[in-house]
Amino acid sequence: MALKRGVHLLTRLALLLCLTACATGPAEVRLPLHRAWVDGRQVEYVTTDISDAAMARQEGVNHVPRLALALGGPGRPAATERVYKFVNGEQITVFQSAPRPAGGANADPNYSPLWRMVLVRWLRPAALRELRSEEEVLAAQERGDVSLEVTDIVVNCPVTRSADGQTLRGVR
Repeated sequence: MALKRGVHLLTRLALLLCLTACATGPAEVRLPLHRAWVDGRQVEYVTTDISDAAMARQEGVNHVPRLALALGGPGRPAATERVYKFVNGEQITVFQSAPRPAGGANADPNYSPLWRMVLVRWLRPAALRELRSEEEVLAAQERGDVSLEVTDIVVNCPVTRSADGQTLRGVR
């Protein structure tokens, strides 16, 4: 009898814990992980916000028009770096910089998770190859292999794993 009561009590306790966990919701969010090139090495990042409404809907992220303010203006420096996005999906994007290392010890003062989008279009299909750094993108433009369209679209894409393999730890 005591065993039966103990099992019943444990079952009720387990049910209560389950209901409590369900009521408070998940303690984490899962976002798609993307890869980009920085100076010939891959990094990983997530996208959370985009200043352009159509692109935000397409990517399934927050539309945040105020991100465009990060472009700066007269008397205001920009808080963005450039991200090179290949419009036809020929390859992963290319970032201007990344934290070194990821996390609180970042030593790169130029890194920003806010990116001004530059659309890259291949002009000569025969020249198509993977470009792995901003320098390679700019050299391809000089050769006439690609065109670059600097937009006023700002995306928030924090790097979660830097080129040296360091990842954000988060807090538990």
